[in-house]
Amino acid sequence: MEGNTKALLANKLIAIGLLLIGFLIFASGYRYGSPSSIMVGCLLFAIGIILLIIKIARRNKPDSVA
Repeated sequence: MEGNTKALLANKLIAIGLLLIGFLIFASGYRYGSPSSIMVGCLLFAIGIILLIIKIARRNKPDSVA
């Protein structure tokens, strides 16, 4: 149980970090007109959202305790 809780917390922190970094890269790419930075920022942001959705779906399973 303890290891599972730490893994879920780590996944949440990684997802939030990816959201933040992705947004910052996207914003700087938009500001300076860099299409590659915009794409990388969008990709990292999307990965962060997907990880959060997976974590929420895993938490809300009927047989899940965490």
